[in-house]
Amino acid sequence: MATYKEAGVDIDLGDKCSRIAYQAAMNTFVGRKGMIGEPVRDEGGFSGLLDMGDFYLVQNDDGVGTKIQIAEAIGKYDTLGYDLLAMVVDDAICMGAEPISVTNTLDVNKVDEAKISGLMKGLEKAALEHKVVIPGGEIAELGSAVNGYLWNATGVGIVAKDKLITGDRIQAGDKIIGLKSAGFRSNGFSLVRHILTEQFGADWPHKKYDENHTWGEITLTPSKIYSSAIMDLHGRHGQPKKVDIKAIVHVTGGGIQGNLQRIMKHHPTLKADLHNLPEPHEVMKRLIELGNVTEEEAYRTWNMGVGMILISNDTDKIAEVCSRHGIETTVIGVVAPQ
Repeated sequence: MATYKEAGVDIDLGDKCSRIAYQAAMNTFVGRKGMIGEPVRDEGGFSGLLDMGDFYLVQNDDGVGTKIQIAEAIGKYDTLGYDLLAMVVDDAICMGAEPISVTNTLDVNKVDEAKISGLMKGLEKAALEHKVVIPGGEIAELGSAVNGYLWNATGVGIVAKDKLITGDRIQAGDKIIGLKSAGFRSNGFSLVRHILTEQFGADWPHKKYDENHTWGEITLTPSKIYSSAIMDLHGRHGQPKKVDIKAIVHVTGGGIQGNLQRIMKHHPTLKADLHNLPEPHEVMKRLIELGNVTEEEAYRTWNMGVGMILISNDTDKIAEVCSRHGIETTVIGVVAPQ
């Protein structure tokens, strides 16, 4: 029975270490007390908030993780920019912030012009599509200190104080809306690679998934980026809101329930009743079968077909706008009393 821990990732230990890092970060907040850029404490939030007077600056970090190893295995680098951008801008949007810029750091064992060209062209394309600028970055050649390539980014966004989304207005009866993912996004790949290596050996990325695709091509499916669709709903900076969104949840590491809990834990008398979850992607179902993965482990590790969650009662308008962006929506549940 394959588990994420067996694949080398201990979620509980990771959460513990994240709490250590968060506490250390909060200890620095006093350094700007009463100054421009004073941090706002929002434990469990998807991004950091800095008070800039009339608005908040939002900042967060993430990366493509070990998904880049699949790109290296099959020599395809031009889609990972979508994954990198999605990881940071779709965290910023959870606060209602308009993503403005992303800087990136690429740590490599050895620079390769073709690889770097593919990565950067993909990021350029994704950024232009979603009106995000890349004002800077760093490529560090580190030799044997790294095995392959590591790609991470920092995102910056802006949100007016009266448009900040915190989840504080959630109440019983609110609809929970799932936005369909395109595949694995950039989470849970250690388990993906573990299962497929056990099943097919080290060359699994080149094994046939179906008549038209290899396992490498299927698992490298780029992340759908939700921020532009949500900006059309919530309004970019200076624009009015078209719908009332009470909370936004980015389904990253920890899965649907783990990330929903980051919002729901502030409402101890309420729970998320997820009675209408969609069918997971076929590739996820096949991996569950190949690795004998429990349903609990799968939903804790992968997004299982839901990449973003909105809590709102404006379901029809959200479905209409998301559809124009090529995003399917489903009412997956409701907020209910405990």
